[in-house]
Amino acid sequence: MRFATQAVLIGRIGLGAALGYVIGFEREYRGKSAGERTFGLLALGAAGVTGLGVLFFPASAEKVIAGVITGVGFLGAGLIFRERDNEGGQPLGLTTAASSWAAAAVGILAGAGLYLTSIVACVMVLVILEVNRLPLYRRIDPSKARRDEATGGYDPRLGTTAYPTREGDVADES
Repeated sequence: MRFATQAVLIGRIGLGAALGYVIGFEREYRGKSAGERTFGLLALGAAGVTGLGVLFFPASAEKVIAGVITGVGFLGAGLIFRERDNEGGQPLGLTTAASSWAAAAVGILAGAGLYLTSIVACVMVLVILEVNRLPLYRRIDPSKARRDEATGGYDPRLGTTAYPTREGDVADES
């Protein structure tokens, strides 16, 4: 195997790991069950396996990618929990599971050599995860009040899916 081919594969794996780490950092920052190391490893593995398939087994690369997606789906299922509650708990971790799947997709893009596309996809994942915390979004959807009624102070978490604003709202622990 030529050194240049290995360097290309290492670069793809490195980009995938870095982008997965960035997505994981957002999840870690929000206090979710899977963080930067988990997401970095998911994207690294996806980029490595995809890069190997694309570079050395191009005729069956789609099978390699399908295997990565299936495996990550099983890992994501492990991130989903059901809250214990008298009336049947709400599922928790759906957004983190979906984020892990998206991080693997970013890794697949990097592993396939679609560098710009993988970076843009990573940015899109971050925008989706953070859009309801942006000040512009708060102005568009004023029904999600951001004041903590107990203390009267501002809490940026209130009104997000993880922290409902009103009694009876369902928290979607993501």
